[in-house]
Amino acid sequence: MENTAKEKVKEIFGKNADKYVTSDIHAKGDDLALLVDWLKPKETWTVLDIATGGGHVSKTLAPHTSQVISTDLTEAMLENTAKHLRAEYQNIFYVVADAESLPFLNGTFDAAVCRIAPHHFPHLEKFIAETARVLKAGGRFVLIDNTAPEKEELAEFMNMTEKLRDDSHGRCLSKTEWRQLLQEHGLEEIQSADRKKTFQFPSWVRRTAETEEQIEQVRRHLLSATEEELNYFQIRQQHQEIESFAIDEWMVLAEKK
Repeated sequence: MENTAKEKVKEIFGKNADKYVTSDIHAKGDDLALLVDWLKPKETWTVLDIATGGGHVSKTLAPHTSQVISTDLTEAMLENTAKHLRAEYQNIFYVVADAESLPFLNGTFDAAVCRIAPHHFPHLEKFIAETARVLKAGGRFVLIDNTAPEKEELAEFMNMTEKLRDDSHGRCLSKTEWRQLLQEHGLEEIQSADRKKTFQFPSWVRRTAETEEQIEQVRRHLLSATEEELNYFQIRQQHQEIESFAIDEWMVLAEKK
């Protein structure tokens, strides 16, 4: 089951690699500007970018650090990202790596970042354990991901929306669940921020949906929303067509004890 999930991730992201380089949500998020401010990276640092996708974290941190190790499970995605970044950034190095089994020694990195990716990982506790393991004592970790509402029914609706569009989606955790995982693995929360992230439905759904039938399933699911779901996710529709909706995103900075 686990291997099947990871093969699905590689299949979907390999086919859509270039879309993640150019996607506004991934390339221009406000959180990228906050990364440097929160981490306060030093020129001597070696930083790990876990599941880099389109390389936006690596690109943001490279000018401020000694080197960035940019990793991804999907080789085709990583090759595409390297093609876009190699000419401009000589201190980014690319390694095919599973976030749940990182090929690095204990205490290797001054900082690690994982952005808008963990909801694809089958075993999030392994991911957090591995991140904590490869960080130096006092190392900093920034996690940024879509989060599920605390209310179970809303969380189920949100995760189903993602799963219908993208079969490689695993599960978005709530902030409570994330905080428990961080604490269990010796990562102490320093600061965090919440924001609502709005998706334009037509471009969002076509980023990973493979057929018109799949797009229709997602549309029907959003149209079936209860009043509470309509309000929480700010679902905007006109003439039975979904225009946009919003989900929660959480950014947290933690330090290894």
